[in-house]
Amino acid sequence: MAIFKNCDGTTRRDFLRAGVFGTTGLTLASYSQLAAASHVNPNAKGKAAIFVNLNGGPSHMDTFDLKPDAPSEYRGEFNPIQTCLSGVTISEHLPKLAACMDKFTLLRGVSHSVAAHELGTKYVNTGNRPLPSLEFPGYGAVITKERPGHEELPSFVAIPNSSQRPGYLGVKYAPMNTTSTPVVGQAYRVRGITMAGGLTVEDLERRRGLLTQIDRTFSDVEKDSQLLDGMDEFGRQAHTVISSTKAREAFDISKESPEFSKAFGGTPLGASCLLALRLVESGVRFVTVSNGGWDTHNDNWTALKTRQLPPLDEALSALFNGLAARGLLDSTVVYVTGEFGRTPKINSTRNGRDHYPRNMFMLLGGGGVRGGQVLGESDETASMPKHEGYSPDDVAASFYHAMGIDHTYEYHTSTGRPVMIVRDGRVIPQLFS
Repeated sequence: MAIFKNCDGTTRRDFLRAGVFGTTGLTLASYSQLAAASHVNPNAKGKAAIFVNLNGGPSHMDTFDLKPDAPSEYRGEFNPIQTCLSGVTISEHLPKLAACMDKFTLLRGVSHSVAAHELGTKYVNTGNRPLPSLEFPGYGAVITKERPGHEELPSFVAIPNSSQRPGYLGVKYAPMNTTSTPVVGQAYRVRGITMAGGLTVEDLERRRGLLTQIDRTFSDVEKDSQLLDGMDEFGRQAHTVISSTKAREAFDISKESPEFSKAFGGTPLGASCLLALRLVESGVRFVTVSNGGWDTHNDNWTALKTRQLPPLDEALSALFNGLAARGLLDSTVVYVTGEFGRTPKINSTRNGRDHYPRNMFMLLGGGGVRGGQVLGESDETASMPKHEGYSPDDVAASFYHAMGIDHTYEYHTSTGRPVMIVRDGRVIPQLFS
């Protein structure tokens, strides 16, 4: 997969690192799933979720919120096309998504004030405005804690990595990063799950014994460490997943029929969405798919029409249609977002658009979210919400509501500080009416 560097010098790998003791997530060798269900609404339709992170900040004006009647310094080069919803138009380069808008809700006029990549990413991946004194857990960590899945599968999988961190919940709620993307039609070898090179279960048992000795050594040094608490069941969990036929089957997208796989196309994003669908069908609770390249300060329209939009159109439409065809859309929440939008007024010296959090789009569908609607509206130049607008906090609260999780519930940090899951958000009732 290509590595895209954002304008502030960070790459996706800068804050999607998958080190063994990294705070952003763990590879399988460090993965530990410890979760106990509590205070979850058992009647909620959402049982699993797929979060698609469009890293870099996609232009709302050239995708889902075109303004063809705006002055030339705003409107851009793309034309609107009619969707399957009467009176609703989106970009001409998203024809497949236009045809399946009945399966999700388009949120326009989402607004915040965090214009830096890393901080904006933290905001939309947690639903809480970042604080220097506290790291909030991402959606996947909360869902791992509240809705543990099948014991032979990780609850939280990131393809290939994730911006979502476990935060104050601790490392035991971090994701299992695949560290690579699959290829449609090919068996997918996730390091640590596929036992390559003739590795046997006996080999794994010997390695497990060695790691147990290491863990004991660490425990003698620091018995109260939250990190060690998160790692203390590493051996059991890693061994269970590595030796599980169910886990290997779940990750093997080559077992999908060519007819079903064809709609996802041949891009890394399409293959990642196909894997995400297969994982939730197998029992994984939460999957993130990361897709970069949206930081289009320069030559915005060429980048979008040749590189970014065709794979997005193909992959997301196949994901929504595929979930519906498998009978999974009613129980799977799909959440698509970047960290912000881009300036409505064109940067004429670079033929691009710059960072702009005051107005952006988000997509939310499945799991009880009513599809086939557009909520929110921007002004004549897509510069601000026309009315009150929505915050990332509101969308987060709504996402948790779809998953049956009370966003106002209080957790406690390691120091005993009480913190609500989402501090400032309100559920958007129109999403469910």
